[in-house]
Amino acid sequence: MRRRHLLVALAATWLASRALMLWLLAHDSLGILGGRVGREVWHLYHHWYGVLAHGAFPAHDTLWQYPPGAGLVLLSPGALPWWTYFQAFVALTVLSDAAVACALARAGTRPGRRLAGAAVWVGGLPLLVRVPFARYDVQVTALAVLSLLALARSTRVCGAFAAVGALVKVWPALVLIGVRRGRDSRSVWSSVALTGASLFLLLVFAFRNPLAFVRQQGGRGVQIESLGGTLLSLATHAGWPGKVHYRYGAMEFTGPYVSSVAHASLALTAVAFGLLLLWRVRARHWTEAVPFDAALSAVLLFTVTSRVISPQYMIWLVGLAAVCLTSRHTTQRPVVALILASTAISAVIFPVEYGKVIECTWTGTGLMVLRNGLLLAAAVLSYVRLWRATTTRAPERAGSRPEALRESRTPASL
Repeated sequence: MRRRHLLVALAATWLASRALMLWLLAHDSLGILGGRVGREVWHLYHHWYGVLAHGAFPAHDTLWQYPPGAGLVLLSPGALPWWTYFQAFVALTVLSDAAVACALARAGTRPGRRLAGAAVWVGGLPLLVRVPFARYDVQVTALAVLSLLALARSTRVCGAFAAVGALVKVWPALVLIGVRRGRDSRSVWSSVALTGASLFLLLVFAFRNPLAFVRQQGGRGVQIESLGGTLLSLATHAGWPGKVHYRYGAMEFTGPYVSSVAHASLALTAVAFGLLLLWRVRARHWTEAVPFDAALSAVLLFTVTSRVISPQYMIWLVGLAAVCLTSRHTTQRPVVALILASTAISAVIFPVEYGKVIECTWTGTGLMVLRNGLLLAAAVLSYVRLWRATTTRAPERAGSRPEALRESRTPASL
């Protein structure tokens, strides 16, 4: 009965919060809680839709920096021709949001699971106010979440969702870092290879210039919301002469030492990848939560070392944090608290105080130091807790069994 009441409360909260988010997006031009955020959909995405509808990726557009699978998401509003492109895109994004909430709620009602994950998603996404419904990151996050939740029942389905997600925005491939070694891992990666190769070949034959995004990604610099950008923002108060300019679809720093900061970010990303490989080799103890925890840790590490940390990146982290909290064995509870705090600050940064961030005022710089400091702390804490939980075993009392083993037993196996 208590669980039923919680589900009803989650449903009511979802309906009320999403209604408010949609109202704010519909009245975007009024500048409530900052500037406009919907222009990306009705101007940029709609423009790309027109190019994609003619069988080509926007090869010469410096703003096109996405893998070929993104084209399918941007074309999908065409399936709802009775609405404008903007209306159809938002409707499909809301449906994706609802699918994530339902999947997390269903997972939370299984034996040994918790509804806390669904609560994190339902309550955490509105912290970004209307931004989630004006970006396609909710759809990408849905693919990553469904991939992780499918792992316990079908490794093939898990791999298929991850492969599609990777072809849409690359990072969902990281969610597979924690799949148990052996048969599970082989099955998942076989599914990834088969699904990814099939879809990629389909896109190659259906569209021209499928790899145009690689060239545009390579030209990106240091975005003002990244960790490197925060250091450069602080440097402006110490006399550094750099400026902020609009480049490659983002506000980026230009000036002395910017290229060095960009190279340092790439080097740190390589270090993060090395740390994940080291963990993978040293990990010895798996529970049902390890794949979830490892996915969150991996995406956190790659986020904080990236040259770009756009506000929609927080959607990814909220989704993965929610998956972690569906399990009673997760090690990431304090990490989730840090992510939710940084998500709330991200909404203040963009769009409310974005002008001050661009101008590198003390207020804007302070907000960036606080948000990125929380993200950095979350990344370090996440990895440390994952490492300790999987590479060392706590002493067990005589005659006791590990909790995860007891819960994994079924009556038929006893």
